[in-house]
Amino acid sequence: MFKGRCVSMRWSRASVVVMAVFLRATSAFAEPIPVRHIQRPLHRFMVARSEDGKTIASGEFTQVVEGSQVSMRLTYRFVDGSVDDEETTYNQSGTFRLVRNHHIQKGPFFAKPVDFTVEVPTGTVTFRTTDKHGRNHDYTRHMTLPADLADGMVGTLLLNVPRNTAPFRVGMLAPVGGGRLVELEISPQSDQTVQLAGQTFPATVFRVHPVLGSFVSLFARMIGLQPKDVTVWILEGEDPAVAVVVGQLGGYGPVVSSDLVGTDFAR
Repeated sequence: MFKGRCVSMRWSRASVVVMAVFLRATSAFAEPIPVRHIQRPLHRFMVARSEDGKTIASGEFTQVVEGSQVSMRLTYRFVDGSVDDEETTYNQSGTFRLVRNHHIQKGPFFAKPVDFTVEVPTGTVTFRTTDKHGRNHDYTRHMTLPADLADGMVGTLLLNVPRNTAPFRVGMLAPVGGGRLVELEISPQSDQTVQLAGQTFPATVFRVHPVLGSFVSLFARMIGLQPKDVTVWILEGEDPAVAVVVGQLGGYGPVVSSDLVGTDFAR
């Protein structure tokens, strides 16, 4: 989901079927989010920690702006050699519009490797897999994608919604079955303070909730593929920032905390 983590899990045939069903169970998506804070070039460092506080990965975030187009990349390198690398390009002209997202997850931390690309202008979705002989295979399909697609840019959207915003939904294309549309319901939860580089900042806490039907949710829990909510701390002010993301990578597995370097708060 954003970025925001190690046990080994095997995807059975039943698991894939249930996930495919839940990913089809979507309703109408919301309108794109208006631009309130123009994004600028950035270079920041992140750290990912397990629930017991151990550092499991270091992250680097870069953001380049050319006219109204923004390209950003967030890369986590894990102590076990795994890599989570996501590149996202979007337009910030009036509203935010996703252009392209490419997400790679590989290494022992991840139960299933991912190499998934979405090209919104053409509706092209590419999924790369590796067979048992180590050979890569690319599969391509074309889809009609919603205007509010938010792959790789949920954090950016949260920088641009008012702290008292009503709950809203955005679309996301999940790398299952060649790409399945899902809904994320986002709502503000509380106001807190965050320590960053020795200074105290007010922050709004948001919850990002994957929307599942009750029947599918029950079976997802039974087979261990129940995606958990993600919690995001957004620093307020004229230059808002994503300070902390607590959730799963890939929608399953252990929960980890991804923080700006130097961030601290009462958990």
